[in-house]
Amino acid sequence: MDGNAIAKIVLEQSKRAHVGHIGSALSIADLIAVLYGNVLNIPTPDDRDRDRFILSKGHAVLTLYAAFFLKGWINEEQLNTYCANGSLLGVHPERELTGIDFSTGSLGQGLSLGVGAALAARLENSSRRIFVLISDAECNEGSLWEAVMFAAHHKLSNLIAIIDLNGQQAIGYTQDVLNLSPMSDRWQAMGWNVKEINGHDPQEIQHTINSLDLNLEKPHVLIAKTTFGKGISYMENKIKWHYFPMSDEEYQQALQDITILVS
Repeated sequence: MDGNAIAKIVLEQSKRAHVGHIGSALSIADLIAVLYGNVLNIPTPDDRDRDRFILSKGHAVLTLYAAFFLKGWINEEQLNTYCANGSLLGVHPERELTGIDFSTGSLGQGLSLGVGAALAARLENSSRRIFVLISDAECNEGSLWEAVMFAAHHKLSNLIAIIDLNGQQAIGYTQDVLNLSPMSDRWQAMGWNVKEINGHDPQEIQHTINSLDLNLEKPHVLIAKTTFGKGISYMENKIKWHYFPMSDEEYQQALQDITILVS
């Protein structure tokens, strides 16, 4: 699975539905492509011992819909209902949709769900892993740090958090809203196994995840350095593209940028 293919679907569906959250989705397209293409052990979406994935930054859910389409879990007709009345493909993930393990929307809550899922897997003697993709801005939330401490205390080594470190959020750049740098030091101090990666390098992402020691008796966190609006010349690192939809002219420019990346 290719991150640019996911990005192209994000652009097409965002334009069709005339909705935003484009930059947030593009920053994790490569991460989602690696996870659903090469990492997650999901024989079928209803397999009891499948790996679990939680998109805590739920507003980027269009990347999941794109991945589901590329995997054949949803068809084109379903994909084209994104944000339509009565559709299960909304602006945040709903667990009623096949492939979605947990509904998310309130930021800062996804890791708590992941902690519960990881503890449940241990109690069931299951080998399944729990992946939670969170935004760097979610690290502003106190509930997240409660989950961080709980996971470390219980040595939940089957829990893997991935931080989308794109440096911005809805109302500004994270260093100005609440500076948590250096992020790695904070998680390490809380008892987590910390890895820093390039969130747009598929080989590095996959190799780092595959090399994690699940017997370490520590939860794992990958701090993925990413670019907000990755690949679209006028979107990269621009706060506007957290919420705004594209005009016709902007959409055509975005398609040209993606075409260059794909070729």
